[in-house]
Amino acid sequence: MIYENIIETIGGTPIVKLNSVASHIKATVAVKVEYFNPGHSIKDRIALQMIEDAERDGRIKPGGTIIESTSGNTGMGLALAAAVKGYRCIFTMADKQSQEKIDILRAVGAEVIVCPTNVEAEDPRSYYSIAGRLSKEIPNSIWMNQYDNPSNRAAHIATTGPEIWRQTEGKVTHFVAGMGTCGTITGISSYLKEQNPNIQTVGIDTYGSVFKKLKETGKVDTNEIYPYLTEGIGEDIVPENCDMSLIDEIIKVSDKDGALMARKLSKMEGLFVGWSCGSAVFGALEYAAKNLGRDDLMVIILPDHGSRYLGKVYNDQWMQTHDFLDEGTMMTAEEILKFKTDRRKVITLNTSQTLAEAIAVMREQDVSQIPVSDGVSIVGSVNETRVLNTILDDPSLKEGPVTQAMSDPFPFVLRSTRLDIISKLINKDNPAVLVQGDNGSLEIITKFDLIGVLAR
Repeated sequence: MIYENIIETIGGTPIVKLNSVASHIKATVAVKVEYFNPGHSIKDRIALQMIEDAERDGRIKPGGTIIESTSGNTGMGLALAAAVKGYRCIFTMADKQSQEKIDILRAVGAEVIVCPTNVEAEDPRSYYSIAGRLSKEIPNSIWMNQYDNPSNRAAHIATTGPEIWRQTEGKVTHFVAGMGTCGTITGISSYLKEQNPNIQTVGIDTYGSVFKKLKETGKVDTNEIYPYLTEGIGEDIVPENCDMSLIDEIIKVSDKDGALMARKLSKMEGLFVGWSCGSAVFGALEYAAKNLGRDDLMVIILPDHGSRYLGKVYNDQWMQTHDFLDEGTMMTAEEILKFKTDRRKVITLNTSQTLAEAIAVMREQDVSQIPVSDGVSIVGSVNETRVLNTILDDPSLKEGPVTQAMSDPFPFVLRSTRLDIISKLINKDNPAVLVQGDNGSLEIITKFDLIGVLAR
């Protein structure tokens, strides 16, 4: 099939089960991966709906100008649609947004005005106020105002909600999404609850935002409003798209927890996602651990792609500057080795040696695992559990070659490899990694070495 243009490819994004990060959850936890949209975010859906609704009722005419206050993703969706339809775009953004988002918007032809973050929404310098002013000054222009625009919510009632219902065959029991403009969570929740009123909707908020307190008390508490770093969720105003009757519970997630979970999703699930995606999954798993059973099916919206956050969440220096990375996780193999109390030369076995000899070496050297060499390179490994089980199964194998109880070789890592990567390589099936020195010598890092470093 050949599409007529890029906007025809919007929607139809996949739902993917979470495995590693949700291994402790009894229920099935899945994510709807919205970076499969052409603009790499869920906002492509509402961008197209807002433009086409404005065209239908005459609020914008050919050659007009689209104006929007955006954290970046809605702007991207609007810019793609505008490129196809021939509109000019002007976007206002808060200065806390990543430089990648600003650069991407300019790359697709938009004009971007960067505004201060820490001002009231009514302040003439805010990105809301500047967008509103420009829409009055520029002829044949429209401020899309996704916060109050009913097309935002309508897009998800028409597309995202039905997709989730169809893709889960109506088995979804819990739905989770971040709260910003609130169009995503209220639109999808509205559709899903029409199909099954028992479906629970969980909103994800950030510290410094209004939503959780508003849900619990019905009032906006100005003492709860303060600056935060997470992009894409949280507000200091209440958008008209916010309908608390469609949201059953709201969970706050810190900037740090959201950022670290985004990195985990990339490394452990292969999902290279944005900051608020990490927030959504962190809050969802916290809720699921307390409330979900084996028969439940939770679907979490992952709004955007990690490429928007290369200078922040996926930049180690930026993360360290904001104290988001624990010092221990940044240690390298070389630094870990310095903390080892026992840095004897690594003992190896030869493939020609027997299991009995392997046992003797383990006892003599007081080690539980040993690499195995063929005289040229490391070809495998043995550990005391595997050796013991082999001999218990057949005592006559004691005098046989060590290869009878051999496991895969321990992975080699560079001296510069970080602890967080090493910790992924060391697991119940692989108890150690090897590090090769400049002179060809071998050193070993075990799970107990990692525990010793992290516990110090």
